[in-house]
Amino acid sequence: MAQTPPVTPRQPGILGWIEYNGNRLPDPVFIFLWLILVVVAISVIAALAGLNAVHPTQLQADGSPLIIEAASLLSADNIQRLLVEMPTTFTHFHPLGYVLVVMLGAGVAERSGLFAAVMSSAVKAAPAALLTPVVALLAMLGNLAADAAYVVLIPLAGVVFAAAGRHPIAGIAAGFAGVSGGFSANLIPGQLDALLFGITEAAVVTLDTSWVMNIAGNWYFIAAMTFIYLPVIWYVTDKMIEPRLAPLSAENKGSAAITQRESDELSDDERKGMRRAGLAALVVILMWVFMCFAPGTPLINEDGGAASMQPFYQSLVAAFFILFLACGWAYGSATGSVSTHRDVVRMMSEAMADLSYYLVLAFAAAHFVAMFNWSNLGLIFAINGAAVIQATSLPMPVLMALIILLTGLINLFIGSASAKWALLAPVLVPMLMLLGISPEMATAAYRVGDGATNIITPLMPYFPLILAFCHRWQKDFGLGSLAATMIPYSIWMMITGLILTMLWIWLGLPLGPGAVSSYELL
Repeated sequence: MAQTPPVTPRQPGILGWIEYNGNRLPDPVFIFLWLILVVVAISVIAALAGLNAVHPTQLQADGSPLIIEAASLLSADNIQRLLVEMPTTFTHFHPLGYVLVVMLGAGVAERSGLFAAVMSSAVKAAPAALLTPVVALLAMLGNLAADAAYVVLIPLAGVVFAAAGRHPIAGIAAGFAGVSGGFSANLIPGQLDALLFGITEAAVVTLDTSWVMNIAGNWYFIAAMTFIYLPVIWYVTDKMIEPRLAPLSAENKGSAAITQRESDELSDDERKGMRRAGLAALVVILMWVFMCFAPGTPLINEDGGAASMQPFYQSLVAAFFILFLACGWAYGSATGSVSTHRDVVRMMSEAMADLSYYLVLAFAAAHFVAMFNWSNLGLIFAINGAAVIQATSLPMPVLMALIILLTGLINLFIGSASAKWALLAPVLVPMLMLLGISPEMATAAYRVGDGATNIITPLMPYFPLILAFCHRWQKDFGLGSLAATMIPYSIWMMITGLILTMLWIWLGLPLGPGAVSSYELL
């Protein structure tokens, strides 16, 4: 007779409630499948009720207003469309190609050991007085390395803090706050930008088919986030978190076994690899500069106009692929992790294997987004929602602050950044466009809310891993201890992120090259 598995006791308090109820939610893939069924039912009801809206910019051939009517997803045309176009719906999902291309290069840089070596050497070279801000900065920049930042930098931060005579869990907390709380903060765009803007592009086309995705559309904003979050993490770690951490006792000290890679300095081969990677990066950068100014300017439209820089912006996905590939290969050739071209192919293949779950999620998300658009519900809700919000006369900064808070709340239950944005973007992006907010600004606001509550939800995939890192130093450091440690970071990152977003809109600052915060329908 099979034994009944033990039931994990429910944790007390609001975090316990979030963990208990969040764990009862189905996998995000099935959330999308259930939502598709919900959208189908709503589309049938809306079509029977004659739900419609007047398109804000388009007219019919005779000059009369274009009426957007709700379409039933159970109509013969839409059923045929679903079944016949299923492969196209999946492969044409905007984020898919962007993510796959960038990750091909990032996989080589990660598996060759380049990302780990860069983060390790930078943290260990930090002066004692600047240890916290260096860890925080590297952690925020580490989102370019995706999972490597969680697996390498966060435990390493604990080791470095302990070696400096400081509390190791304070180092882990600072690293976790930077990697996960500052998930969108960075000095350069990366794979997350490609992922989110791909979803944004899919939402924009319901209103503006001429809009082109620009991976650098949030560049200035995420750079500002980096400099805003840096002193926040520094202050919270040194003044609020570390003073309240109990000294490690001999009885309660965990088994802080450190791997050989974490404890050793860089070898001569690794230093040689770093130099080669730096030269490779310089070559790639110079190549892109040359293509912007060389005769014929492959990446600049010489006819000028607002779209003259679009080829450059769109080429940045390829630029990051080549940059990561070249640097990873150069580093690996010096350290021995890349002996032949077959090793590079193997690393790329392994990177694609790591994306297997994302591909399944993308399949479900692609059909949810596509079917939502086929039903016209997103556009109708956006038009009517924009009219309601406009009637409330809420200032735009206040409206964006409410959207950030909504995103942060949803993040407590759905940890995937792409899953949440795929749910919210089809309504939020067109609605904000109708209110004069650009798709780039909508994406930036989403990123603020998504990052701030990452570090306090037990549903975040890496939350248990961070808890395990803490156990290496303190055996009784539990879920409540980790949540209580990270809540001050979450609160202050949310507050400063809200202020940054509201000021950005109020001042009308550009979000990136060629990306403004306002929008006007043509």
